[in-house]
Amino acid sequence: MRLRLDPGGALAADADVSIVGIPEAPGKDPSFPSSLAAANAAVAGAIQRGWDSGEVRGRFQELSVFHRIERAGRVVILGLGPRDRLDAERIRRAAASAVKGVRGKGTRRVAFHLASFTGRSVSPEVAVRALTDGIGLGSYEFTRYKAPKEPPLEEGTICLGTEHRAQARTLGRAFAQEQSLIETVRWTREIANLPANEAHPSRLASEAEELARAEHLKVTVYDEKELARLGCGGHLAVGGGSAHPPRMIVLEYPGVGAKVPTIAVVGKGITFDSGGISIKPSLKMGDMKFDKSGAVAVLGILRAAARLRVRPRVIGVMACAENVPSGTSYRPGDVVKAYGGSTIEIANTDAEGRVVLADALAFVVGQFHPDAVVDLATLTGAQVVALGDDMAGLLSNNDRLATRILAASKATGEPVWRMPITDYHRELVKSEVADVRNSIEIPLAGMLTAGAFLEHFAGSGPWAHLDIAGAAYTTITTRRLQPAYQGIGATAFGVRLITRFLLDYAR
Repeated sequence: MRLRLDPGGALAADADVSIVGIPEAPGKDPSFPSSLAAANAAVAGAIQRGWDSGEVRGRFQELSVFHRIERAGRVVILGLGPRDRLDAERIRRAAASAVKGVRGKGTRRVAFHLASFTGRSVSPEVAVRALTDGIGLGSYEFTRYKAPKEPPLEEGTICLGTEHRAQARTLGRAFAQEQSLIETVRWTREIANLPANEAHPSRLASEAEELARAEHLKVTVYDEKELARLGCGGHLAVGGGSAHPPRMIVLEYPGVGAKVPTIAVVGKGITFDSGGISIKPSLKMGDMKFDKSGAVAVLGILRAAARLRVRPRVIGVMACAENVPSGTSYRPGDVVKAYGGSTIEIANTDAEGRVVLADALAFVVGQFHPDAVVDLATLTGAQVVALGDDMAGLLSNNDRLATRILAASKATGEPVWRMPITDYHRELVKSEVADVRNSIEIPLAGMLTAGAFLEHFAGSGPWAHLDIAGAAYTTITTRRLQPAYQGIGATAFGVRLITRFLLDYAR
């Protein structure tokens, strides 16, 4: 889908549907809004008649469709809800719901009237970014293996109109940056949605190599022989039962300028997780193709960093393996030595993500000495139990780093909630036969004990862990509870969040 910023007005645009936002009518003042005068004239007063009858009230995500009189096309009035609650996230959701609502109804091009989405708490720049997000992500659909049910939208335009034409240069820069980021999110979703028979560890390595060529990044792929030489026993153990050997993939973006900070981004890339010998129930096991979402998000973050030329140097590490049972699989009771020498007692082979991340975290800290480390992983079902399927859990040993991530979360609408790690959780992951164990015998605080395990390998510098188990993908069941810009399948959660964190880091 093509995204455009146009200096003209939405009602004058060559679009099949012109979309105008309207806040919800307050009960004490039901008079017809003057902001709808031009749209109302374009449909011969039909909007006011709908308003007077109570059909149009501006309720959040309410779509009211009116056919134009003097020319072909339609005008859609999009409800934004109470004016005092209007913010970037509500604009994202509303724009995405509008795009989905008009798709397949003779609609190829849509145009949004920017001024109708701004307000006291929403600047034109914020509105431009939010509309770009909502249009670009709301129109995404994974159609690699199946033709779409309806023709896709071809073009989405944000129209500045007379109200904001003078700000075209400033708004153009914001739009260009956000457009590039959203294109990368869509690209990331395409890879994250691939099934396990295509997206095995070596395929992710190939994607990283192709990205490196395109964006002039340095890439290093460690195969099973190199992993053995490095002492990455976590990768070798988890991937030992599969016909597709593990890979650890390192991407390097140099940053812009001298003496830039180094930020490491580490992702869990389990291309399929059967649970191994501690096998999962068959119900919903197919969703475990999304267990690579953290590593694929790292791909997207490095792509965005290169395209947007973020200031920090960024090191991306993808810890990739397939966890399946066979005669060569690792077993409960095994002891595994991770990169750097720490030993792990394997209590449960289905707690495999933290085992490969142990290698990756210790490696990036030991080799690159970053100023901060952030890891992303679909790590625990406990995260979904605690926070639901739309919000990531954040654990960190550094308040300043956590605050930066929370600020980026607020800006992008990718929700994050900080959770604690205490000495209690650290004691729970200690082992009687090794340095740490990958699972505990009591079913409590699963997200927090997983974080305490990772902390052991993350060094003493600033580190943050994002458990994205719930937020990484949606299903037919969970889709109805998610924002309209999250379609069924991979969400690429973390790409917008961490890119914003990187953009803001040096400020």
